[in-house]
Amino acid sequence: MQDIFSYFQHYPVAWVIFVALFSLLVGSFLNVVIYRLPIMLERDWKRECQLLFEEEGIKLPVEIPNDRFNLVFPHSHCPSCKSPVKPWQNIPVLSYLLQKGKCTNCQTSISLRYPFIEILTAIAGVVAAIQFGCSEQTLWALLFSYLLISMCFIDLDTMLLPDQLTLSMLWLGLLANLAGAFVPLQDAVIGAVAGYMILWTIFQSFKLLTGKEGMGFGDFKLLAALGAWMGWQSLLIIVLLSSVVGAVAGIIILKLQEKDQQQAIPFGPYLAIAGWIAFYWHEQIVEFYMNTWVR
Repeated sequence: MQDIFSYFQHYPVAWVIFVALFSLLVGSFLNVVIYRLPIMLERDWKRECQLLFEEEGIKLPVEIPNDRFNLVFPHSHCPSCKSPVKPWQNIPVLSYLLQKGKCTNCQTSISLRYPFIEILTAIAGVVAAIQFGCSEQTLWALLFSYLLISMCFIDLDTMLLPDQLTLSMLWLGLLANLAGAFVPLQDAVIGAVAGYMILWTIFQSFKLLTGKEGMGFGDFKLLAALGAWMGWQSLLIIVLLSSVVGAVAGIIILKLQEKDQQQAIPFGPYLAIAGWIAFYWHEQIVEFYMNTWVR
């Protein structure tokens, strides 16, 4: 193992290529996580509700599938004709191109989002490999990026940020900074607490003024997780970036889809994007701001 890392340290281009290919494979798995995890959670919630009502002698008219369903089973298959996906049909990006974006059995179109997420994950991996080289920091940065991508698309699909991801990311951030991988542990702990409290305070203030809930508790946990990875110093940049990106993207989405302006829009993806940008370029953003606006 030491010889492999020594090789990559001497040949950084090989390291970048290796991380890119590995991230493509991870991107394929993230597609599974993004699709299946919300369904798994929904089934668990229904079972819990069913047990709760059964204790009160009430039977809910809700049928919960009993088939084995998790991140591994059932094996990948076409959602239309249910034909299993062969290993050679599941090669990231390449299989999509060779199959011309269609199921080989029923010719149903396959969403372009699948290769997009694989490519996006590979790009995130390349950025980490270039930024930190062949080091422990790269491994942490890869975990950070993979989790953010998963949460971003799950929130877009369901407006949910699962605790399984946000809390895992928070604890991993504190663990990474236990030895100061990115920031001192003290800054990471304060960042986690402050990240949660910032959005919690905004949430409570907005609710007090309008009587409405402006965001979900998952957003608080995500910002807390970002604070655990980057320290309290990055929180202001993340909040400002996410607000700007969210405002612009929200207006565009509402106009394109012709939805009512009261339509709820998930904030998690904008936090994730802002957090990822700040993770790599926080200092450059601050320097640009100081040189451009502060004289």
